[in-house]
Amino acid sequence: MASRTVNGRTVDLGASYFTAEPGTGFGDVVSGWLERGLARPWTDTVSVAGSDGIQRLSRGPMRYAAPAGLRELLIDLARDIDVHQGVTIEHVAAGEADNHRYDAVVLAMPDPQARRLLDVGSSLRAALNDGSNWEPSIAVVLEWAARDWQPFHTAFVNDVAEITALADDGDRRGDGAPVLVAHTSAALARQHLDNPDGAIPVVTRVVGRMLSLTDAPTRSFAHRWTFARPAAQHPEPFLLSDRIGVCGDAWGDRSSVATAWASGDALGRAIAAS
Repeated sequence: MASRTVNGRTVDLGASYFTAEPGTGFGDVVSGWLERGLARPWTDTVSVAGSDGIQRLSRGPMRYAAPAGLRELLIDLARDIDVHQGVTIEHVAAGEADNHRYDAVVLAMPDPQARRLLDVGSSLRAALNDGSNWEPSIAVVLEWAARDWQPFHTAFVNDVAEITALADDGDRRGDGAPVLVAHTSAALARQHLDNPDGAIPVVTRVVGRMLSLTDAPTRSFAHRWTFARPAAQHPEPFLLSDRIGVCGDAWGDRSSVATAWASGDALGRAIAAS
């Protein structure tokens, strides 16, 4: 749920949207966001695209977006919490982080990043994936002078080697800005992890061909996700051992915002109960 200011405008660079099942804890949270205007229903229709453009439409659950960017939803969740940002942590052991004592430490991050902080002989570290089961991606933001494509909301991209998803960020945010966000395939991302900007020309050509665009974008930006998504899910909702917990979107049925929230919520309740 990452948002960043690109060329003076907030753009969502991570999850394209989120869904919420009514009657669940996360569903209740989303209802509160909707009531306060922090989130909005976006679309229940997703396009399926290929190298020759939009091929068909697929109906499904309502996808929600955030007018101010998904990061604002996280800020809302943390509003009454004493949060300290910009603090570097290099080592986590039972009840401590860099020799500072805590009742519990939670690592809400991809397995490979959590492993770096844990002792080599830790049983918790041994239960986490070393990165071989995670796929990278590069989010490429493309801005045009005007909206010159046939309307769509968001698209799953099949049978294209370079990208897997494409979203209309102006449609998603509701301000009509001529901005698209594409997520590269893992294969293309691996070629450009050391230089994410190197993926921009490739993605620009692919998106231009798909949407029959003749003009070049006026501005672009690339953001690297070294561990964008798990290739396989952990069956457990979280791990908790020696007062260290690990949670996130890899812990549950499928990688999603709802899964990440449920994982963290379940871990928080387990810590409180202990």
